[in-house]
Amino acid sequence: MVTGIRTTIIAMRKLAQDSTARTALFTVGLLGAMAAPFVLYPVFLMKVLCFALFACAFNLLIGFAGLMSFGHAVFFGSAAYVTAHVAKVWGVAPELAVLAGTGTAAALGLVFGAIAIRRQGIYFAMITLALSQMVFFLALQLPFTHGEDGIQAVPRGVLFGLLDLGDTLTMYYTVLAIFLFGFALIWRAVHSPFGQVLKAIRENEPRAISLGYRTERYKLLAFVLSASLAGLAGGTKSLVFQLASLTDVTWQMSGEVVLMTLLGGMGTMFGPLVGAALVVTLESYLAATSLPVPVVIGAIFIICVLLFRRGIVGEFFERSRPLPSNRSRPAHLR
Repeated sequence: MVTGIRTTIIAMRKLAQDSTARTALFTVGLLGAMAAPFVLYPVFLMKVLCFALFACAFNLLIGFAGLMSFGHAVFFGSAAYVTAHVAKVWGVAPELAVLAGTGTAAALGLVFGAIAIRRQGIYFAMITLALSQMVFFLALQLPFTHGEDGIQAVPRGVLFGLLDLGDTLTMYYTVLAIFLFGFALIWRAVHSPFGQVLKAIRENEPRAISLGYRTERYKLLAFVLSASLAGLAGGTKSLVFQLASLTDVTWQMSGEVVLMTLLGGMGTMFGPLVGAALVVTLESYLAATSLPVPVVIGAIFIICVLLFRRGIVGEFFERSRPLPSNRSRPAHLR
């Protein structure tokens, strides 16, 4: 039975590696996503998509550039606040409001990245955490954020003057389109020469420098791109729930996106999507029970770390690799 399961997994992996098969799988996945709101609660699905984009943006930084940020919620939350304020107070169209939030996140990413990339390892992580806490304090004190109340009753508006986002299905398909745009951008970046340089920096930065690459520029660009996409997710989320609050910019939110990425599989394209879906599902369905949600999610995280060190998706692809032939194995393993 185990051999049969392994054979099936290997066949699926070979199928995923074929370009024609990848197109077919993507088409099936897209059709499934388009049909999902007729089966599942659309608001729940939109939350999954927003956090999946957030996790994919974070994975671009940690999984491919090797930069661990403990303050990525600053971009998610700041974009949510700016989008909500621009849409509610200024009465701007939703597409321009989201662009304003994304631009704010990109600007913060440029400033914070220029400061943080001067250090590495735990020092880089602590600098990002300290900077994010500064923004959290500002979000708590500035008048336009309304403190602990947040910005409520954010109007969704009319997209491009044609599509009323007050309709749940219209809002869902808009969020799906935004997610696909962000995911495609990450996919293109990872599979480009830029992405290969990022992987080289992650594996051995001194060697990348010796080859003539200015690694600071590549890391800064990756940081800004990751911050921008995190901001895009945050701005979209504020329109979905018509709310921007302190929860979006807390250090707990930064920890949550780390959890999503590690659970799904750091350094994989679909790992953050799986991790985000798992965490959001657990939070949604356990909230109606008497079980302590953080404890349950923490226990699942510990189990995954012990049994699936590469994450769910990473471990799936690792275990689906065919074993080497007997001749190619070392003598002591035959």
